[in-house]
Amino acid sequence: MKECEAVRSREMQRLRWRSRRGLLELDIVLGRFWAECGEELDDSDAGGLAKLLAMPDNDLLDLVMGRRDCPDPALQPLLQRLKAA
Repeated sequence: MKECEAVRSREMQRLRWRSRRGLLELDIVLGRFWAECGEELDDSDAGGLAKLLAMPDNDLLDLVMGRRDCPDPALQPLLQRLKAA
């Protein structure tokens, strides 16, 4: 069981590192998200966050700012949590 926790911890560290973006606005939003929700993320959330973080910075910012609709409805709840952070 400890090995699974260690693997999950490493994966969360990778996601947190990938959350460092080139746009200050995204750094602020993602930093707040990690501070408020980071401990609560489950595997499904982590997978969704990985998909969002794979997007170019400007596309992700457009989603967070509501200038563009989320292309994947399954990501909508996670995106709402990001917006609320």
